[in-house]
Amino acid sequence: VASQTKEVFIGFDQPFCVIGERINPTGRKKLAAEMIEGNFETVKKDALEQVAAGALVLDVNAGVTAVNPNETEPPLLMRTIELVQSLVSVPICIDSSVPAALKAGLEVAKGRPLVNSVTGEEEKLEAILPLIKKYNVPVVAISNDETGISMDPDVRFAVAKKIVQRAADHGIKAEDVVVDPLVMPIGALGDAGRQVFALLRRLREELKVNTTCGLSNISFGLPHRHGINAGFIPMVIGAGMTSAIMNPTRPQEMEAVRAANVLNGTDENCTNWIMTYRDHQPS
Repeated sequence: VASQTKEVFIGFDQPFCVIGERINPTGRKKLAAEMIEGNFETVKKDALEQVAAGALVLDVNAGVTAVNPNETEPPLLMRTIELVQSLVSVPICIDSSVPAALKAGLEVAKGRPLVNSVTGEEEKLEAILPLIKKYNVPVVAISNDETGISMDPDVRFAVAKKIVQRAADHGIKAEDVVVDPLVMPIGALGDAGRQVFALLRRLREELKVNTTCGLSNISFGLPHRHGINAGFIPMVIGAGMTSAIMNPTRPQEMEAVRAANVLNGTDENCTNWIMTYRDHQPS
């Protein structure tokens, strides 16, 4: 992925790619209200803070309302992307479930953004994959289809495989498909962790695709969520995950990412770790 001035490589031999999640009004009523009013002060703050904290890519979502999203979301997403690109140099991830909004975002995005997302639903495949091919951009493939999200990891793998194959039919390389195997809340599904670790290994070894997830899904509903998230990070990286949509302003979680990069051999000579923590004073 790339901005106008910066390239970021997502891959098995690369440092874990942190995609900052904060520019998203879903579940943030105050942010949604601000964006509807044309107030982008929180967006500006979130963009700058996330990059300062270590985000390599910024997710940009403008889904402020479920009412007429085909009309309201495209212009707002375009405006938000243009603002973010004027503030930071990192690449962006265009985040929408509305094909018209994705198209609008692609028209104003500079460089080579990541597109989030396409699912295994026929309607979405036919609407979004031609856009991905036309603009030559990578896409997040979410492992659900018309039947919803399966609790069976084998079914989620099959959906991912189908999307990769359909992408190939459109001339999109497997390396440009970033699969989200769908992380379930561990508080509701006790083997959610084991499920995703097994899925990640299969996706890496059998489909040879990069992967991502909404990282905090794993801890939904539990107390002290950031402790769970921080423990989850090195485990998914060890299983083969190459990126995650997460909150980089949480020091505990970013510390886990940097440590996993050191232990996984993708922080050469521990350079990033040393530059970040050499002046660290134990509290």
